[in-house]
Amino acid sequence: MGDRATAPPLPPAGRWLCAALLVGGVPSAALLLLLAGGWLAPGPGLLALAATLLAAALLAWLWLRDLLRLAAALRQAAAARESTAATGAPPPSALEIAAPLVPAVSEVAEGAARLARRLEERCARLEAMRRADAAILEALPDPLLVLGAGRLVPLRANAAARALFGIPSAGPAAGDAAALLRHPALAEAVDRAAATGQAQAADLTLAVPVARELAATVIPLDPPLADGGRLLVVLADRTRERAVERMRADFVANASHELRTPLASLIGFIETLRGPARDDPEARARFLGIMAEQAERMRRLIDDLLGLTRIELTEHTPPSGRVDLAALARAEAEAMAPILAARRVTLALDLAPEGAAVAEPADAEQLAQVVRNLLDNAVRHGREGGTVRLAVAPAGPGMAQRLPAARPGVLLSVTDDGPGIPREHIPRLTERFYRVDRGRSRAAGGTGLGLAIVKHIVNRHRGQLLIESEEGQGATFRVWLPAPAAGAGTEGAPARR
Repeated sequence: MGDRATAPPLPPAGRWLCAALLVGGVPSAALLLLLAGGWLAPGPGLLALAATLLAAALLAWLWLRDLLRLAAALRQAAAARESTAATGAPPPSALEIAAPLVPAVSEVAEGAARLARRLEERCARLEAMRRADAAILEALPDPLLVLGAGRLVPLRANAAARALFGIPSAGPAAGDAAALLRHPALAEAVDRAAATGQAQAADLTLAVPVARELAATVIPLDPPLADGGRLLVVLADRTRERAVERMRADFVANASHELRTPLASLIGFIETLRGPARDDPEARARFLGIMAEQAERMRRLIDDLLGLTRIELTEHTPPSGRVDLAALARAEAEAMAPILAARRVTLALDLAPEGAAVAEPADAEQLAQVVRNLLDNAVRHGREGGTVRLAVAPAGPGMAQRLPAARPGVLLSVTDDGPGIPREHIPRLTERFYRVDRGRSRAAGGTGLGLAIVKHIVNRHRGQLLIESEEGQGATFRVWLPAPAAGAGTEGAPARR
């Protein structure tokens, strides 16, 4: 059935004439019948007819004016609502209609105004709910992307997604997000979700701009959103979790390996002593010396593991003491003298005067372990016959990059002249059992836990550990520790422990 043809609107004069005929048609026809039948004298009848037509014209004009004003106000309100929906501007406060003179039209206008107010209130509530929902989605920590029918360019992205992919706040979400959507695993999940109408999951790895491991969930939107959104992609960054899982697995494997090697050596020498070397005093003495070294290596490893566990248990609780870091470093340097002599290493000291480099809050025993571990690391990885530099000074602005400049602090630095550390290894040096050169480190007697212990002690002291190195130019380990505020004094600061 076709659409009915719509008649063109009448001009203003035509509308007024139609209204006048509707209002005065019946009274005028009655007067004409009375005049034609002789029941009404011509003079009075014509006057009555003229008065009737004049009153009808006036009343029709009033009716037509009020109705046209009401229609114009309704059209204006509808246009304002459409403009609000398109631009996001605030809606009109109320329907504005000039006071009608005709009572019937006045009632219609009041009803329209009430309906408009209720509609605006309902629209305002819906808009508030929409804004609240949008604010919640925007604040969610998980990245969210809304896909349309095209599925390759997201229609919308929340703050987390924009930060993840570097999407500007205005304009379409392209670039890395579009590259993500072309990932085979995610593209397959998107196609399955669109085809089945059910949520789909996918795990994917992105190599650029930074290596990330993501877990994606694709959720169909039924009905679609007003902007055409049909699919919601929820992303969860699992990079850190997977890295922790790998580190845990590596820790178990490395700990087992570190213990298995000396144990295998001990078992082998015990079997030799029980067999061929039983009656050979010279071999027995040599083997017992090697067995003692391997047992000492296991003892150091177990001590470091237990110490690291104790430090981790108290890492969230800051210490409460005060330590003169320069005096403590001098005492530890003196205790390291035999090891330095064995390696023919010269130790150059640059220590602040007594009381000038006080760390607070501080644990003297743990800070002594930091100095020992850093010196031991420098001696083992530096040049035999080389120089290790130990410095302690108040931390002033510009002494090292990435250190707090506004807070008072103390800076401990240990520098060796070894082969240096390749840049790609520096971020992992504080992992347990991580070694740049595994064979060389094990031969030098290290357990692979010294720098991990340093990191956790520094964390407990609310300090910072910085590692700077270039291949062929040695390495520098800097530890920044908080110091008491100016004027707090240094009374009671222990020289060592």
